Amino acid sequence: MTESPRRLRLDPVACDGVALCAHLAPRQITLDSWGFPIVHGELEHASDVRAARKAVNACPRQALFLETDPAGS
Repeated sequence: MTESPRRLRLDPVACDGVALCAHLAPRQITLDSWGFPIVHGELEHASDVRAARKAVNACPRQALFLETDPAGS
């Protein structure tokens, strides 16, 4: 059985600030004053995981990633 993703991560170098992710996963991603995403916290609920998957799949620069084992835990 595969483990469910627990954390959404951003590669800020790859990101172009399109901001589509913040519209698809507003609980996990907000935008800074320049329109670049700020990723918040771990994915605690199944609805958070679904929204994060949509954001990852829609990212035109492939700058978002899902992790199953967050670093440091």
